[in-house]
Amino acid sequence: MDNKTVVVKDLKEKSVRVSRAFSAPLEKVWRAYTESELLEKWWAPLPWKAETKSMNFEVGGYWLYAMVSPENEKHWGRMDYIAIAPLESIQIRDSFCDEDGNVNTALPVSTGSIVFTKTETGTLVVFKMVYSTEKEVETIIEMGFEQGITACFEQLETLFQGNKI
Repeated sequence: MDNKTVVVKDLKEKSVRVSRAFSAPLEKVWRAYTESELLEKWWAPLPWKAETKSMNFEVGGYWLYAMVSPENEKHWGRMDYIAIAPLESIQIRDSFCDEDGNVNTALPVSTGSIVFTKTETGTLVVFKMVYSTEKEVETIIEMGFEQGITACFEQLETLFQGNKI
């Protein structure tokens, strides 16, 4: 299995689809996405780090976090949990916000899914986000989404290989 991050932008569908095979069992990959202490280890591209303010992993709950620069500059994000099928999928709404979790509607907001599939050598994760306009897809790409998510997934794979998760 080719463990490369694949990012596919579809302007007609107003979506971005990211897929990656990880060399870790499904249970470990699920934990990496659903436990804030583990998310903090890989969700921000180095040298940035993710810092959780609060997390309530249940339907109707959300993860409120900051991407923190080496100079301690913070960019806040919020991931709302719309539906959860344990060890299978998470339906989310992903947005930028302030430190109190108030969504910034001037920046792209997406709804989407993260689907986990057990494979012979690990776990396949497919993360698909849908935006309201083509412009939002273009904005998120211009903001460096593709490079950022690729770096984060590399960090996650390194954690699995080093048995850190």
